[in-house]
Amino acid sequence: MNGTVTSPEASATSGHQNSALAEALCLEQSYAGLPESFYALVPPSPVRDAKLVRLNDALAKNLGLNLGGIDEKELADLFAGNLAPGNGGRLLAMAYSGHQFGQFNPGLGDGRAALLGEVVTEEGGRFDIQLKGSGPTPFSRQGDGRAALGPVIREYVISEAMHALGIATTRSLAIATTGEMVIREQIHPGAVLTRVASSHIRIGTFQHFAARSDTHNLKKLLDYTLARHYPQLKEADNPPLALLGAVIERQASLIAQWMAVGFIHGVMNTDNMTISGETIDYGPCAFMDHYEHYKVFSSIDQQGRYAYGAQPAIAKWNLARLAEALLPLMGEDGKKAVKAATTALDGFDTAFADAWLAAMGAKLGLSSPGEDDRPLILDFLTLLHKGSIDFTSGFAALETLCEGEAAASAAPSTKLGILVPGWNNGVSALPGKAALTRSANGCALPIRSTFRATIWSRKQSGKPSILLTSNRWTSCWRQSQSHSSAARAWSVTPCRRSPAKWSTAPSAGREAFQTSLRSIVSE
Repeated sequence: MNGTVTSPEASATSGHQNSALAEALCLEQSYAGLPESFYALVPPSPVRDAKLVRLNDALAKNLGLNLGGIDEKELADLFAGNLAPGNGGRLLAMAYSGHQFGQFNPGLGDGRAALLGEVVTEEGGRFDIQLKGSGPTPFSRQGDGRAALGPVIREYVISEAMHALGIATTRSLAIATTGEMVIREQIHPGAVLTRVASSHIRIGTFQHFAARSDTHNLKKLLDYTLARHYPQLKEADNPPLALLGAVIERQASLIAQWMAVGFIHGVMNTDNMTISGETIDYGPCAFMDHYEHYKVFSSIDQQGRYAYGAQPAIAKWNLARLAEALLPLMGEDGKKAVKAATTALDGFDTAFADAWLAAMGAKLGLSSPGEDDRPLILDFLTLLHKGSIDFTSGFAALETLCEGEAAASAAPSTKLGILVPGWNNGVSALPGKAALTRSANGCALPIRSTFRATIWSRKQSGKPSILLTSNRWTSCWRQSQSHSSAARAWSVTPCRRSPAKWSTAPSAGREAFQTSLRSIVSE
């Protein structure tokens, strides 16, 4: 992921700006060194009244951005898309294609987003700095290229929450309001999100060139991707096949992590799946409330294609499209390439199953869950479903149940309280069970109840300052880990810490708890 990428074009374009802004950002432009069919360079589309309402200072520091010497007006203009310090004063919109709800669209691309450039950290990590909502591009397809404040706030909050949970994700660096309104179903205040990603290379980027039978540029994309994300695979016997296998592993792990926190992406199109394995594009997404395996959140997902429980199968389907795009580079023997790619894809099932078992087992307090524990996990999920129990609160309540029958009244369901004998007596020999369940199960998540209402009220007024210019909600993420009253009042995400470990539960203890579960779920 942290491979070094260099190009003569990038060297000529970047690092020679004389402005204080360019010096502070130290942007490189390696993607601009690829052929012109990979992108379109566009001039800024200035907005009327740019104002910086949120800057992620911690992220800026981690990226090595020296923003202290830049005045507020210039920062606002930068993060609203009024300025472009690289590429001769132009922004870069990437070209890509993709399957959207199963239908292939060959002409997508960044219709309302554009790269400022790339930052290279002291550790050698390379990260895209992208503006989302910065104005129209050649890929806008008659759209205005703008973003509304509400979705911008939502992506900022959820992406940073996912990062706090230890889930691979794009990050959010800044929010700037534009002083202009955008028209959707209603009229909303406009805003621009500054997004940070290991890269914005998607499955759809590979599909873009494969669909055009452009093997030359497909190979260039492969080489660039390997250099940037998987340099260790450049000398593999079959680099495109090795890349496929690496992306499969990362996506299997990612989807398992989504499932463990009840996350529903909502729009798992192939252009919304990254080669880096990061979560990207927080559109109609949510964290589940009451547990339903095939819960759908997006209003446009009428058929439930991207339901919670369908996400692993959709991920594999999308990876099959990546495999198809890479086939022309896997060798002249087409049948052999198809067989090798199919074998690699079959590995997704095992990789996901193992990652899911580890993540969900930890939520039940098992430090080394095995296949014998899978029925236990499924029984607990069945209990949540039958009792209409909140997914997050249901798992978080296990800490309460660990503390004894007297605390059972604090559980979100009397059915959970019934589990106390099976939980405490069955696994009483296990030390630190409350600590482990607490570390694996936060008490709150974003875009729920009080916090959701706060976001939307601020969005409608166009005055997000109270929410965005304080660190109240980020401090609640930290407090949520200890299940404090402040964190419970705000439905915001906990930070994940390294969990305490139980020894492997004795089989008798597991069976006792499973018996209690089965007695409840069979009612």
